[in-house]
Amino acid sequence: MADLNLGRTIFGDPVNAGNTMTEQEALELLRDWVPNERLQLHMRQVGAVMKAWALEKEGLTETQAHQWWLAGVLHDADWDKHPDHHCRIIIEELESRQIDPAVIRTIACHGPRHFGVEPESVMEKMIYVFDELSGFIHAAALIRPTRYEGMDVKSVLKKMKTPSFAAQVNRDEINDALSRIQTPLEEIIGFVLEHQAGVA
Repeated sequence: MADLNLGRTIFGDPVNAGNTMTEQEALELLRDWVPNERLQLHMRQVGAVMKAWALEKEGLTETQAHQWWLAGVLHDADWDKHPDHHCRIIIEELESRQIDPAVIRTIACHGPRHFGVEPESVMEKMIYVFDELSGFIHAAALIRPTRYEGMDVKSVLKKMKTPSFAAQVNRDEINDALSRIQTPLEEIIGFVLEHQAGVA
């Protein structure tokens, strides 16, 4: 695998604090950059869960929560076309668009072992928590006849203990992410189930 370490921990220009993209602009970039519809769905799901957490758990405004959504919905934007330069390309694109540094750094934090950027803010920690877990839960839903309907936390926990299921999902990274926050795994799984089930 390519060395994805970004070699820096500061992103964007502080003068651009508060600058974002509209939902339409972000989704256009998503469609242009990500041909893989399954990956598009993953990114929209992470965005939805991030926004919901910002509003419900952090008590943030819609404007602040939009930043969380933006980081979630664009975090894997360069993975499809540029896997060997993952994160670097989308970060450079957002820096050129003068997007808020907090959004850019959050994207850089979604895989600290790969990108070398340790999550510090709550937004940065939560994208790391949600990224792998969101994908795992979606994989578990896909093998059920009723998909998300009737799916519960217990069944997800059982799947997590089965190493052969969704083996590409790194359980160590999930545990590392959870060790950085005060919320139990069961509560996080329940939150993801509730908020990404309706994302199409």
